[in-house]
Amino acid sequence: QVQLAESGGGIVQAGDSLRLSCVATGTTDHYVEIGWFRQAPGKEREFVAAINWNGQYTLYADSVKGRFTISRGNAKSAFLQMNSLIREDTAVYYCARARPPITQASADYDSWGQGTQVTVSS
Repeated sequence: QVQLAESGGGIVQAGDSLRLSCVATGTTDHYVEIGWFRQAPGKEREFVAAINWNGQYTLYADSVKGRFTISRGNAKSAFLQMNSLIREDTAVYYCARARPPITQASADYDSWGQGTQVTVSS
């Protein structure tokens, strides 16, 4: 059974950067298409970014365009580079496996990691 694990969260100041990592294990698939979501306290989980199998197609939420970049590590991993962080980026960040093609809908993702906390202080 596929498992996803996030890492790289932490506490930073507004304007700083963080890079999150997501690794998928336990699957015989040749590749895993990956999305990132986040959930802030008292709010619903929201889409952040997603990347297809070869990295040539990406999606971003409007709130992170120009600040966040999703990229592939290898066929079963991905990174989320987060620059110019703001307080509103504070949330638990989850990576998930997409059922291709990648979308912004959480219902189209079938396996989720446990999440990594990102806290941005001003």
